[in-house]
Amino acid sequence: MNRARPFSVLHRHVTVYAGLSLLAVICLGWSAIALPAYILLPVRAGGAFGRRGICKGFRLYVGALRWLGAYDLDLTAIESLRQESGVIIAPNHPNLIDALILLAYHPDMVCVMKSALMKNIFLGAGARLARFICNRPPRRMINEAVAALHAGEVLLLFPEGTRTLTDPINAFQLTVGAIAKHAHAPVLTLIIETDSPYLSKGWPLFRVPALPISYRVRLGRRFEPPSDVRAFAEELENYFRGELAHSVQRSWLARGTPQGSGRLAQQ
Repeated sequence: MNRARPFSVLHRHVTVYAGLSLLAVICLGWSAIALPAYILLPVRAGGAFGRRGICKGFRLYVGALRWLGAYDLDLTAIESLRQESGVIIAPNHPNLIDALILLAYHPDMVCVMKSALMKNIFLGAGARLARFICNRPPRRMINEAVAALHAGEVLLLFPEGTRTLTDPINAFQLTVGAIAKHAHAPVLTLIIETDSPYLSKGWPLFRVPALPISYRVRLGRRFEPPSDVRAFAEELENYFRGELAHSVQRSWLARGTPQGSGRLAQQ
């Protein structure tokens, strides 16, 4: 029993670091292609090429997470996302990995990103080629998001604005409703449930969690474009609170810290 524990700890460390290393290689490798492609390709062709490249790269990464045994992924419900166009995808946001997984399931998904990430050495070049949208300044973000939806693209936007800090979700921003109203676009919700705080807000990148991590994404309700943005944000937030009321992730979110006890703190 005592001999098995060191092996288990070693296995978890190798698995997590191998996954992070693979992600770095995928992102840097794609950046080497995206940099010249951004200069050489026309805007429309370059954007489509960039989004499909990101989809394939992250799909490879998701497959590797399964193969390594790092995650127990239940993503069957989102296979149907490929059929969507001109819709806003609005998930909750417990972990850093959420966007990577969702981008792997649609070849023409545009992500709204924080301005700092657009300059990130791993993500910036690919994001610019794919014509992902910077969240600053707000007016330009809304205009670019509306244009993307009118072009038939799918927009990924987290209503919380950042990773979840409070149980079960952060207060929702008005952005999703504002874009949906101006674009006359429906909002498709996705419910993400996980039993681990790994890569949640405040989790150190190289801190190793207990494995495997259970991670499930399911389709939620589809909302029609709103007329009242503030009322819509409240309705959307209440819907997520109801859906996540009995989620397993409440156990660590309720503590307000990723430094929990029990299975989640087995280091």
